[in-house]
Amino acid sequence: MNVQVTARRFKAHDSLREYAQNEVSKLERYFDNIIGADVILSFEKPRDSVKTAEISLSVYSKKIIAKESSDDFIKSIDLAVAKLERQLNRYKSKKRDKKRSSSKVLV
Repeated sequence: MNVQVTARRFKAHDSLREYAQNEVSKLERYFDNIIGADVILSFEKPRDSVKTAEISLSVYSKKIIAKESSDDFIKSIDLAVAKLERQLNRYKSKKRDKKRSSSKVLV
């Protein structure tokens, strides 16, 4: 899986980039066919220090997107990854149900 990390309006430290790449790479445990991922890190408000992590995953013909904000980038990344885990499980079960229902019609 190709993971691209983008920092908007600031220069992200290498450790933060590596952390984001490692956490997003762990999503392959839930769904094998993730083509790529984009992680966008940004500040919502520079003074209040609200940090946002937006992660979009490309799977087949669909994009799965999660966006979370908190007072820390690592916390925002963790929340967004947890949201993506739930979305991937739901997507996987929908695909499985669709495959089962189509096989019942043919039999």
